Amino acid sequence: QKKKGRIRNLGFSYHGDVAIYDMLLKWHDEGRYHWDFVQIELNYLDWNFADEINPRNTDAVYLYGELHKRGIPAVIMEPLLGGRLANVPDPIVEKMKAKRHEDSVASWAFRFAGTPEGVLTVLSGMTYMEHLQENIWTYSPLEPISKEEDDFLMEIAKDIYDLKTIPCNECNYCMPCPYGINIPAIFSHYNKCIKEGNMPRHREDSEYAKQRRAFLIGYDRSVPKLRQANHCIGCGQCVEHCPQRIDIPKEMRKIDEFVEGMKDANQTIKKAQESIDNA
Repeated sequence: QKKKGRIRNLGFSYHGDVAIYDMLLKWHDEGRYHWDFVQIELNYLDWNFADEINPRNTDAVYLYGELHKRGIPAVIMEPLLGGRLANVPDPIVEKMKAKRHEDSVASWAFRFAGTPEGVLTVLSGMTYMEHLQENIWTYSPLEPISKEEDDFLMEIAKDIYDLKTIPCNECNYCMPCPYGINIPAIFSHYNKCIKEGNMPRHREDSEYAKQRRAFLIGYDRSVPKLRQANHCIGCGQCVEHCPQRIDIPKEMRKIDEFVEGMKDANQTIKKAQESIDNA
């Protein structure tokens, strides 16, 4: 098809099993195909933590490295990880602003994605004119990430990873759920509480009762009761549609157990208070 002029540049976008990725690059080595470009997911969180976040994913450092050693240009997708790297917790924003106060957190991610040698282009999903203007400012010209800044971003990536949020970017590809579960809204509320430092963890903590109440009230306000995690039957229909490869039924069970545990604790406290009041 290239000889016929129908294809100018032949490449592929990688979203699957790393064994398939390796096989396609082996075909390039053997001369069966000549890849003019390959599109991969690359950002400072996925660089070293993609596999840690989800064992079905592959670290970007490996994906990029395999292309770089072959001289295959890379097209970068998900530089902001579905917007997650433009919406990081306030303490992380403060760290990044202290380093370069004029830069947004998004521009840090875009600079990282555009820095590796052999990057052909970086894809950006833009909604507002401000997004376009910031991208032009970031890439005209691009100031590559320095070694010091790279080390700094790896520390930031570790901070984000340690939050243990669910890697949902609210794309809604998993919807609609046949049983009415509002999957993105459930994950969004859970992640929001973690990012804001309002996740009730230990019952011994002085803020536990306050955080538990806020979580449960916020959960009911964000997600109607009939669409909450306890109604998930684990059919798995949503999993194949998730580009982040989240084991959604597993996460639903985890959240449901977490919520039920807090409700049980709440009932215990209420009964104890009633006993005191009636004494």
